[in-house]
Amino acid sequence: MISDQEAMEAALAEARLAGEAGEVPIGAVIVRDSAIVARGQNRVLRDNDPTAHAEIVAMRAAAGALGNYRLNGCTLYVTLEPCAMCAGAMIHARLDKLVFAAADPKAGACGSVLSVLNHPKLNHQMWAERGILAAESAELLRNFFRDRR
Repeated sequence: MISDQEAMEAALAEARLAGEAGEVPIGAVIVRDSAIVARGQNRVLRDNDPTAHAEIVAMRAAAGALGNYRLNGCTLYVTLEPCAMCAGAMIHARLDKLVFAAADPKAGACGSVLSVLNHPKLNHQMWAERGILAAESAELLRNFFRDRR
């Protein structure tokens, strides 16, 4: 059985790969029945796609692997708090749970700037947990942006 820590470590590994490719280092994995069913990393620059955030890439891969765009029974682990686009996609996918590492005080849509998840007028609610490996994720992002300046 994969732990939250192990799943987030896998997401951090994806984030490191994204950073090595010149992307903002954000990674994600999707777990179902205690196994990773999909992985994603930021691919915005490589794919010339503004929607290719790590969470979207992972959800697309999970939907393909599971043969269903509904991701019931799945948990998404991501290294940075999702933006509004990604949070909206998670709701449409019907994920059971979100676990994110670092908060995003500039664009986070899971409590930091907006609260897209669990909005009382939306038709799907999901449990969200924050803070697992937050320091490691934040440090990875800080180093990436420091090196680019």
